[in-house]
Amino acid sequence: MGKKDAAEVSESEQLLFGGPLRYDMGWNQHRDAFLELNFRSMVTRLPGLLTSSFRLAWQADRTAARTVLAAEVGRGLTQAVSLLAVNSVLARLIGDGAIEDRLRQAVPALVTMAAVMLVGALLRAASTYATGRLEPKVERVATELYLERAAAVELAAIEDHAFHKLLDTAQYGASSARRMISYSARVVNAMISLIAAAGVLTVLHPALLPLLATMTLPSAWSALTNARRRYESFHTWVQHARAGHLISGLLTEPAAAPEIRVHGVGPFLLRHYRAMSETAEAEQARLARLAARTGLIAAAWTGLATVATYATLGALLLAGAMALSVAGTAVIAIRTGSASLDSLVLEINQLHEEALFVGDLQRLYAEAAERAIPVGGEPLPEDPREIRFENVTFSYPGESTHPALDDVTLTLPLGRIVALVGENGSGKTTLVKLLAGLYTPDRGRILWDDVDAAGADRHQLAERIAMVAQDFKRWPFTARVNVAVGRSAAPLTEERLADAVAAAGAEEVVADLPRGLDTLLARQFNGGHELSGGQWQRLGIARAAYRRGRILIVDEPTAALDARAELEVFDKIRALASAGQTVVLITHRLASVRHADLVHVLDQGRLVESGAPDELLAEGGLYAELYALQAEQFTLRVPAPNARNAPKAG
Repeated sequence: MGKKDAAEVSESEQLLFGGPLRYDMGWNQHRDAFLELNFRSMVTRLPGLLTSSFRLAWQADRTAARTVLAAEVGRGLTQAVSLLAVNSVLARLIGDGAIEDRLRQAVPALVTMAAVMLVGALLRAASTYATGRLEPKVERVATELYLERAAAVELAAIEDHAFHKLLDTAQYGASSARRMISYSARVVNAMISLIAAAGVLTVLHPALLPLLATMTLPSAWSALTNARRRYESFHTWVQHARAGHLISGLLTEPAAAPEIRVHGVGPFLLRHYRAMSETAEAEQARLARLAARTGLIAAAWTGLATVATYATLGALLLAGAMALSVAGTAVIAIRTGSASLDSLVLEINQLHEEALFVGDLQRLYAEAAERAIPVGGEPLPEDPREIRFENVTFSYPGESTHPALDDVTLTLPLGRIVALVGENGSGKTTLVKLLAGLYTPDRGRILWDDVDAAGADRHQLAERIAMVAQDFKRWPFTARVNVAVGRSAAPLTEERLADAVAAAGAEEVVADLPRGLDTLLARQFNGGHELSGGQWQRLGIARAAYRRGRILIVDEPTAALDARAELEVFDKIRALASAGQTVVLITHRLASVRHADLVHVLDQGRLVESGAPDELLAEGGLYAELYALQAEQFTLRVPAPNARNAPKAG
């Protein structure tokens, strides 16, 4: 890799990771578990396999697909013409007449052979280059379809074991689709070569066998050289590879799934996956260009060995040793036919194996389409007064012992601070996930004024929501992206970033970072920096502020903060509510909800109390009990200072 290429950094690398990363995974193929196919099934399945492979190639790059197909068909035909030319040469050389006349008559056929070999070498180089361009594009297109569909399914599908198993198996389909391209090309070439060899029986002297062996050395050198280049490229680009897999993994990771759907991060990550893949494709094209050049050099060496072979044949003929030439012809014909047949069976086996993984990928496409988030629906009210839960019941799939929410009816007045409190497992987080449209109720309705959320436009619903989940995603990108991903579709402006950071009280966090907002927050990469839990909490709140959703859902916002920072954060939250934003607050620290306008108390999935904080304390119910338990932790008697630490009298 030249210095110029090494210095080129894509915008995605700079934005997400704060610097250059590299990639090349084209050489890394998993072990083949060969499938046993009889001749009949091989012939039956071959047309479908080749058609499937060509369809993938056509979708990725039509020009490269045409080039590969034409080059491989042309190579097979040149081999046939070459064998026929050999037959023509020998027929003239072993005919009647003076040897000088026979050699003179063989010259046109020899010229034809040389021209055919040159054409074959050029076709091989064209096929090598076009395949090198085509394979990574096929893999990218298949992977993008995989990720696009995975990111668009309901959260319940991502959390479903059976669907996630399909995700795990289908992820190999993209690399299999890539490998099908080269396997199909070799199948086409082997088929035509086999037909050509079967139709020709020419004979050469056994003394030519060592020369025939030397004809394979250039190909071996070419393969070794290209393998070394791929190996070196892999080590140069391995960090880029990990970054690419990281981005694709984020789109299918259960922990990130809620925020991806609420904040619409899917298109943002897909855009940067595409940009980084295109950077990787440039490296693949470089390797393909070098491989084509190396192939041409190897072909030239092979041509010299071939000339030496036929020169030896001419010498034998001049010496009158015709029987030896007859034996040699049989060797070439058998060698060519046997090699073509072995190659054909091997490549078809590999092609069939890869097609199984591509089949998994196609099954995922179909399943994801059935479980996709609905597009369109009834519009939500422009300025709703309240959101009502009416007899809402919800159970997580596979957890039928007790519903997470059981016949819950409550109201969330908009423009206020509404707190949800209760012990662990009471259903608070489940309720806000239903509010955000991540799940739909098993029974009951969620109404935005009079519009049922089940039939509403889900994209429009998500646009209204900003969320700071208890386990919000710590994106392994720069601090800038960790804030701006709250509204990834919006133009990234310094003013909006500054406002969001200020709204979360995160100015000090950003100021302490080595490179400010451009600091990479991922220790697994060079130059990465790690934040404390409290610092991450601040950035999570800044992310929600950057989104500017009408409804801010905050789940345990101060869990990782000290007492002073906790007070500051709740002051910021109250400021948001005073500006007209609705805040739905989940917290175990009941003293923190004293400024809430309304508190709903949940217990084991059921609503047990509702009211203002002072009213609930006066009623002496569950809220008052939990409040008293927490208050006891702060009213224990503090030991008096001992004499040594006691202040001295003046």
